[in-house]
Amino acid sequence: MNHSEMGLKQPAFLLAQLGAHSAAQFTEGLGVLELTPADAGILRLLRVEAGPSQQELATKLQIHPSRLVAILDNLEKRGLVERRAHAHDRRLYSIQLTKNGDEILEKIGKVAREHQDALLSALGKEERDALAVLLLKVADQQGLVRGVHPGYQQLGSSKQSDGRPPRQMRRR
Repeated sequence: MNHSEMGLKQPAFLLAQLGAHSAAQFTEGLGVLELTPADAGILRLLRVEAGPSQQELATKLQIHPSRLVAILDNLEKRGLVERRAHAHDRRLYSIQLTKNGDEILEKIGKVAREHQDALLSALGKEERDALAVLLLKVADQQGLVRGVHPGYQQLGSSKQSDGRPPRQMRRR
């Protein structure tokens, strides 16, 4: 195989290469807002699923609850989220976006759109749509949760709460 053919027979490598590149570029873009990708993902999820408990959010993100608490503490200090008494269970907190959280989400959206446009600038609209369909098919087949980055599983712990390595690290 010559150098120009390398990617043609290695789509998994290309996905990993582009994923790492894309993540680094997106992280850099969010740095202007003093946010991490984890922060942005949580804020985005709170817009879609308003008012989950911390426990529900940790389960959805597949993140260790103590790590989520640390992230939420930081977002709360910045005035982007607030904890409120849960409507149905006094023992729980409901996590809500604040007005500032909504405003920063608009800025995150701008960063994300610019990032996507730059990353996919070599593709036309139909090619982008086809790529999205194919990638979604692969992600679904792999059992990934739509809209949730699997990197949350690795935040704050090298193992899941049941002691097993994160899903993507397990042998099949």
